Amino acid sequence: MLLDMNIFTIIILATLFGTFLIRLVADILNLKAAGEVLPDEFRDVFDQEAYEKSQNYLRHTTVFSLVAAAYELVLLLVFWFAGGFNYLDLLVRGFGFSSLVTGILYIGILLFLQGLVSLPFGIYQTFVLEEKYGFNKTSPVTFISDKLKGIFLGLVLGTPVLAGLLWFFENTGSLAWIWAWAAVALFGLVLQYVAPTLIMPLFNKFTPLEDGELKSSIMEYARSVNFPLSGIFVIDGSKRSSKANAFFTGFGKRKRIALFDTLIENHTTTELVAVLAHEIGHYKKKHIIIAMFLSVVNMGIVFFLLSVFLNNRLLFEAFYMDNLSIYASLLFFSLLYSPVEFILSVFLQALSRRHEFQADRYAVETYSGGSALVEALKKLSRKNLSNLTPHPFYVFLNYSHPPVLRRIERIREVDQGITRQQ
Repeated sequence: MLLDMNIFTIIILATLFGTFLIRLVADILNLKAAGEVLPDEFRDVFDQEAYEKSQNYLRHTTVFSLVAAAYELVLLLVFWFAGGFNYLDLLVRGFGFSSLVTGILYIGILLFLQGLVSLPFGIYQTFVLEEKYGFNKTSPVTFISDKLKGIFLGLVLGTPVLAGLLWFFENTGSLAWIWAWAAVALFGLVLQYVAPTLIMPLFNKFTPLEDGELKSSIMEYARSVNFPLSGIFVIDGSKRSSKANAFFTGFGKRKRIALFDTLIENHTTTELVAVLAHEIGHYKKKHIIIAMFLSVVNMGIVFFLLSVFLNNRLLFEAFYMDNLSIYASLLFFSLLYSPVEFILSVFLQALSRRHEFQADRYAVETYSGGSALVEALKKLSRKNLSNLTPHPFYVFLNYSHPPVLRRIERIREVDQGITRQQ
């Protein structure tokens, strides 16, 4: 079979190996960039032991991710060139269901197999790697429960979406990609709106923040920047990990600010408000809307290109398929599109890093200068064992946030500029 490669086989193989090698080079450079000497900026929150622990964590997680990626790549290639895609297609066709049900079964079984393949790595990451470095708080019961809930949501939410896509492309002719684009975009918007109250609580407990100094400070700041809040909630993040975070979610009357309980435990009120000022900055600067707009545009491009390659005989021959189908077209096109997706991700990461700088600037300008945000970032770096000296190429490929040291430098620059103006 390896001798029967056509142009699509070559493109997809080149993409798979090319992206793997690029990420391998980035990982190697990133490991080499890990300095043995603790940067002076962090000497007030890191000691040498903690810094060495963060370096070991970086090495361990890098090797783990490389092994997992290589393993999944090898399994994909074995399944592909052993004719696994065609064998499974013939199997589900043999059940005699309609093309829509057959498509759902075909893709569902592949996703289930992918989940089985990744399960051992998920177990190792949670109960060995994260446990070793003091992060894991997930019990086996919670781990299993999360997996089952994920499967349930996949069935409840994913199945109708997949069925809709298959129906549109089978029944609405040349404009199918527009109908599919509109339907999936609308579904995504609705999901964003209801997720904070209907989906997220399935995995975490959202408890309203109690009255007190922190809540009063947050509400006072929110009023000062004209940001109405429907609620401030504490998430039981400690149920799964000791890592800390905060985020803003929802739209309209469902806007929520969520604080991990692990974040509250380790930060002062001033630092917490500074972190939330950063999150509110994303909203005020329209970053969420921009991200959603770009996502919808990208989705439209994907569906248009999918319509071009739909039931392409050469593409199906590349995967040794006997029969053409809409559902297999969705799968094979996703592999063909991966180089475009890889390139787009680099640009989107760059835009995200720019947005993070802008949100930092907003926080500095609207809340007590930059000192509180700097201290919060330092403590988060220590708590999460962040890599303080990532290689620029690794940042270019993978970071949605700027390196913490660069963020601190920019915050100080903004703070000094404000001071000079005063």
